[in-house]
Amino acid sequence: MKSKQSIFTSISLALLISFLFSSSLYFEYFSYSNIYLNSFLSLSAIFAIINASKRILFFTGFFIGILWFYWLSFSFVYYDLSYLIPLIILGIALVYGIIFYLMALFENIYFKAFSLFVLSFVHPFGFNWLQPELLFVNSIFSIQKEAFVLIILSMLILSVFKKYYKVLFLFPLCFALDQKVALSQDVNLKIFMPEINIKQENKWKQDKRSEIVALNNRLITNAIEHDYDLIVLPETAYPLVLNKNEELLNFLLEKSSKIDIIVGALNQEDNNYYNSSYHFSKNKLSIANKVVLVPFGEAVPLPEVIANYINDIFYEGAQDFLKASKATDFNINAISFRNAICYEATNDILFENLGNVKHMLVISNNAWFTPSIEPILQKQLLRYYSKKYGVTIYHSVNGSPNYIIKP
Repeated sequence: MKSKQSIFTSISLALLISFLFSSSLYFEYFSYSNIYLNSFLSLSAIFAIINASKRILFFTGFFIGILWFYWLSFSFVYYDLSYLIPLIILGIALVYGIIFYLMALFENIYFKAFSLFVLSFVHPFGFNWLQPELLFVNSIFSIQKEAFVLIILSMLILSVFKKYYKVLFLFPLCFALDQKVALSQDVNLKIFMPEINIKQENKWKQDKRSEIVALNNRLITNAIEHDYDLIVLPETAYPLVLNKNEELLNFLLEKSSKIDIIVGALNQEDNNYYNSSYHFSKNKLSIANKVVLVPFGEAVPLPEVIANYINDIFYEGAQDFLKASKATDFNINAISFRNAICYEATNDILFENLGNVKHMLVISNNAWFTPSIEPILQKQLLRYYSKKYGVTIYHSVNGSPNYIIKP
C-alpha cells in the first residue's frame, strides 16, 4: 500500500510540475497573459525540477511530452494512420520521460541544475521545440542563455542555502531581468498577409486544386487593386509543383510587374522535390528551398535503409524532401528579408550569417495540427528567436492567424 501511495504522490507532484512548466503556453492558448504570474509560475517550475526525484522527473517529462507535443500525432490522420495516434503520443511522452529521468541520474541537485541548462541543447531526432528558456518569453526575464543560467543559479540558492541566506536568490535574479530595449526597424512597405483557412483534408485533393489556385490568384489581384507592395501567401499555398506549371508561372510573373509576390509551393529539380518559397518580382522569379526539414514529416532522420523502410510502410513509398545547403534572402524594394518555411524559422541555422538582415518572412501551414496548441507554441518560439536575434518576423499562415513579431 505504501508503495502505491508513493507512486501516486510522485505522479501527482509530476502533474503539478508539468502544469507549471506549461502554464504560459496554455494561458496564451486561452487568451490570458500576465507577465508577473508567468514569471512566478515559471520560476516555480525551475525550482521544482531541480528539487525533484528521479521518479518524479520521469513522470514530469512524460506529462510535459504530452502537454507540449500531443498535436504531433494529428498529421497521421492525413496518411490514413489514425490508429497510430495513441502510440505516437505515448512514444513522445516516453522519450521526454527518459530525458527528464536522466537529469536526475545521480540524485544530485547540482547535476540536475546543470542538466536543466543542457536540456535546451537536447533535440530528439533533431526536433528542437522543447526550449526551457521559452518559459520566460512572456515574463519579466530575459530569454538569453546567460539569463537562464542566472535563473537556475537563483533557484539553486533558494534550495541549498539555509535560513535568511536564502534571500540571496534575488541577487542573480535581478541580473536576469529583461533590461534590453530592442530597436525594431519598420519597413516602408505595404504588406498584405491574407487570412487563409483551407482544411488539410482538402488541400491536396485534385478536385479542390482549381478552387484553391483561383482563390490565391484572386487575392493577388485584390492586393494589386489596393496598392500593396507585397503579398505573402502561406506554405504550399499552391498545392502543386509550381515550377512545372507554365500557365500559372506566367500569370504570377505578369502580376509581379505590379506587386512583389511570396508564395509557398513544391519545387521539382530532376526527380527531387523541395518545399519552397517562390518570389516573383518585376517579371523575375527566384526560389528558396527549405533548409531545415521537419523530422518524420519531410525527412526521416534515420539511416537511409531504415528511412526507406519507414517510408515504404507508412508513407506509401514516398521519398524524403531534399533540403538547401543555406538560407536565402529575398530583396524586396531594396530591403533584405530572410526567407523561412514553418519549422525552420524556429532553428538557429536560419539565423546564421544574417549580416544587416533585420526582417524575416515566414510562411506556414498549420492546418496539419489545428485545433491544438501548436500555433501558440510556434508563436512563442518565434518570439524567442525574434528576441534572441533582434529580427522582425512576418508570419503568413494557413489554418491559424497571421501576425508580426517585433523583438
